[in-house]
Amino acid sequence: MRFSPRASGLLAAVVTVAIWTGFIVIARASAGHTLTPFDIGLCRILGASLVLLPWGLYLTRRDPGSRTSSSLLGLSPLPLRQTVIAGFFGGLLYAVLCYAGFFYAPAAHASVLMPGSLPLWTALLALLFLGERLTKARLLGLVCILAGDAVVGGMSLLRGLGGGEVWKGDLIFMSAALCWAVYGVLARHFKLDAVRATIAVTAFGFCTYVPAYAVLAFLGLLPSRLASAPWSEIAFQMMFQGWGSVVISGISFTYMVRHFGPVRSTMITALVPGLSALGAVIFLGEPLGLNLLAGLALVTIGILFGVRVARARETDKAMMPAVRSVTP
Repeated sequence: MRFSPRASGLLAAVVTVAIWTGFIVIARASAGHTLTPFDIGLCRILGASLVLLPWGLYLTRRDPGSRTSSSLLGLSPLPLRQTVIAGFFGGLLYAVLCYAGFFYAPAAHASVLMPGSLPLWTALLALLFLGERLTKARLLGLVCILAGDAVVGGMSLLRGLGGGEVWKGDLIFMSAALCWAVYGVLARHFKLDAVRATIAVTAFGFCTYVPAYAVLAFLGLLPSRLASAPWSEIAFQMMFQGWGSVVISGISFTYMVRHFGPVRSTMITALVPGLSALGAVIFLGEPLGLNLLAGLALVTIGILFGVRVARARETDKAMMPAVRSVTP
């Protein structure tokens, strides 16, 4: 069964938001318990590599002409320059920053600052490098989204500014969001295929993060609990972090960016902070406060407003040639 481009884009958006929401809820429940953040990063890359590296080898060997445009000994189906840039920002640096932030700040801060600041970073990068215009309508939508994210996690973030090292984790989480925004803009700029881009990101992480982790852990320079962790925990993290967060959501996010564009895509993913907070209420027993309800309302209004206005502008542009063709 084949879907229309619009239906495929919407399905990719739903899958991406669902997995990102699950990632935050699971991070809240398990961060810092059995495995360290760097252990989880290793499970993420190894789990994804089990699926994507054989896939990459198949793609590069299926078509002899594609071997000239592949890299990393055929593991990546993209040229080396695109593999390094996309893999560095969308894979290696993003994963390291994402998990390192849990050393200093609670997961609740991550649920606000990573997906919550993503629309702002992406809008600025798209303005600078893609030439996309920030209309008043889109700016208003972004303001509503950021206001909603601030309402959802504002109290916890303000408490973190009172002292300690929580602010370091907050900066790390925002830096992780910036890295993912760079990857989204690069995916749009290079017109990357969703599957090939995700394979390339994983191949770069496998060739860089895995050996670096092994050497640093062996020398005792990197804290690791992998040897003492139960196999069930390792298998779960490899499946969810690798197969879910990388393979499935990586492909769905890249496809969503190609269909909706980077700015509208990250406005859609701004649903994640509120939904993850709601998931914490349902699955972790966290209290449901008025700030969560107000934040969800603001984020939803901002997304609907920004996306609908952007769609209307695109429809008007698409009709312009037809109008000119019938104009004497």
